[in-house]
Amino acid sequence: MFESLKNLKDKAEDVAEAHGEAIGEGLEKAGDLVDDKTDGKYSDQIDTGVEKAKDLVQRLGEQASDDSG
Repeated sequence: MFESLKNLKDKAEDVAEAHGEAIGEGLEKAGDLVDDKTDGKYSDQIDTGVEKAKDLVQRLGEQASDDSG
């Protein structure tokens, strides 16, 4: 089971490294959509969540770079 989790983490890192920018743009669009649907009521929380998610994707991509280099 541990090996399966490690493989999943490795795949997530690879995807983040290869497509991090597109993922970040998708997160921004999703955040904007939710913000529109909630009439801006949760803008600060949505922005915080989007930024944290983008940071995670960036860290995963960097880990993939570190592992391969």
